[in-house]
Amino acid sequence: MPFGYATAGNNAGVAVGAGCGLAIGAAVGLSGNRGPRPWTGILVGSLVGIGAVFASTVAVTSGAIAMSPVLALGVGLIHGEDLLDGVGGTSFSGYRDAFRETLFVSVLLALGLLPAIYTLSEPSLFVDIFLFVPYVALSAGLLSHRAAGWRDPRPPALLLLATVPTVGYAGGAIVFALMQEDPGLGIGRGLGIAGPLLLLELAVTAVFFIAGRAAIIWFRPRFRVYRGLSDYLRVMWVPIGGFAIGYVTIIVLFAGFYGTLEHFSPGAFADAGAGIVDWLFFSFFAALGQDFATVAPVSVGARALVGLHLILSAGWVVVLFAAVMTSIGPKLERIARRQAENDGN
Repeated sequence: MPFGYATAGNNAGVAVGAGCGLAIGAAVGLSGNRGPRPWTGILVGSLVGIGAVFASTVAVTSGAIAMSPVLALGVGLIHGEDLLDGVGGTSFSGYRDAFRETLFVSVLLALGLLPAIYTLSEPSLFVDIFLFVPYVALSAGLLSHRAAGWRDPRPPALLLLATVPTVGYAGGAIVFALMQEDPGLGIGRGLGIAGPLLLLELAVTAVFFIAGRAAIIWFRPRFRVYRGLSDYLRVMWVPIGGFAIGYVTIIVLFAGFYGTLEHFSPGAFADAGAGIVDWLFFSFFAALGQDFATVAPVSVGARALVGLHLILSAGWVVVLFAAVMTSIGPKLERIARRQAENDGN
């Protein structure tokens, strides 16, 4: 949703991205041969949601075919995820499997679009999702047929025939959009322009499938580090809280010192504020060694006080970190050994 508002800037784009991402992410996160995969579901749902935001923006502004790349991206992500499960090799053992999985993803995307049905100005998004199922399934099969265990040597004739309406609809939609933008454009010229655009659309759809599969294959092993993160957080939660309390105490303490110095020595700080909030913000930035936007130390005493604050803040980080690592180091080593044994099994 934040990405949608920053990118699309409208409620329709946000609703499409959030709905599609949530539907795909929940399906991936709650399923799996080895149990729930919440981190993978979050990753896959986020990528699909971002793609849907872009697709809805293009569709609403220009009426172009936009959901086919999102469908291909979702199929590629789920297909790559199944490859990594290591159960039976690839999840696609034939074109029928590719069609069944593509249809499943299209249903999830359609369910994700339902909350946005009242905000969409381009209802053809629903049509685009299901109409491009044969083409995406055919592309996924052609790009995966070299995998081990593939059954079908050739694409089924019915699948090839089913892609004809997809190509015809996409070409007609592009011609219709071009003629709306330029009423003087003839059908012949429109077809001449629509041909390359249609080929580009089909190529982009195939590229999104490859990109989705490659992305999840690259991300998935690196997400394993988060699997045992909760064990480390349980051990470090109390020390982290202790560090935060001490650090905030130093910030609040020096915010009072800065205000007191300005009170008894007016002009010690340039553009000094009159309230504690300004001093708290200044103290926070001083602890990080960063300049504040407005307040700045001017007098020798003010600069010395800022220097002392920075030394104490840095010292607090170093001393507490050393103490914490000394006390919880053995616990972290036991967790690491346990996780290494589980990975080996």
